[in-house]
Amino acid sequence: MIGHDIWSPTRFARNGDVALAYDRFGTGRGTPLLLLMGLAMSRFWWPDGFCRALADEGFDVVRFDQRDTGESTRFGTSERRVSWTSLFGGGSVPYTAEDVVDDAAAVLDAVGWDRAVALGHSQGGVVAQRFALRYPDRTLGLVTCDAPPSDAVGLGALRHLRYGMVARRATARYPRSREGDVASALAVARAMASSAYPVDEAVARARIERGLDCGPRDMRAMGRQLRASWHGPRLREVRTPTLVVHGAEDPLVRTTAARATARAVPGARLLVLDDVGHDLPPVVWPTLARQVRGLVPA
Repeated sequence: MIGHDIWSPTRFARNGDVALAYDRFGTGRGTPLLLLMGLAMSRFWWPDGFCRALADEGFDVVRFDQRDTGESTRFGTSERRVSWTSLFGGGSVPYTAEDVVDDAAAVLDAVGWDRAVALGHSQGGVVAQRFALRYPDRTLGLVTCDAPPSDAVGLGALRHLRYGMVARRATARYPRSREGDVASALAVARAMASSAYPVDEAVARARIERGLDCGPRDMRAMGRQLRASWHGPRLREVRTPTLVVHGAEDPLVRTTAARATARAVPGARLLVLDDVGHDLPPVVWPTLARQVRGLVPA
């Protein structure tokens, strides 16, 4: 495991009243690359080893906590844990998907970048897709990993999901304590991994604990992020070099999602990773970093 000192001190970008925590890997030289993590996951879920592989390929890497996540501005009452039904509950959302995308642009402004590669995982991949649509002139390249297509909303999105893992998580119970939070998050990390490449629990626990130091990962925030409405263009309007990546053994999002995205985006390349789940295990880091480098030559 790589030490935390490879990252710069935490800084904050601003989009109006929203503060966005971010940090930067390495020297600050190279091709700008912005990492967008999945649903209500703090930036600490990005593996340091993967960021090292990207830096070795000549990328300048920045990661940030999206709104309602980690050290960034929260909306509503943030609770340690509530029912998984909160993911799909009703109620208004105090921001739009466009606001979420504008947050990413605000991070670029704070770092001093005109453009960057947008690399997102899971729901972060959806945000990356929308960034390429809303800010085409600021997008050097688009990499979307284990993500639904941003065109799929409502019932259209449901066909790309697997429900077994969500059903199992919905019935799991853990103590309302920090250790219970760690155990719950570890269970998610285990469930996301494939049997061929199980999660390294010591490394995962360290990431989880660091994220919990920043604040709880709660279902209401996840529900708000999911329900934030998008009114922008469709994927067929993406004009940036695009790489669509998906684990063949993803237990949450079907490979049909990646294939739909790759079909929709003109010229997109599809990379299906054998034996990989809904995560980025160490075995894929060099390959994926090389693929991203090939997408956007130095």
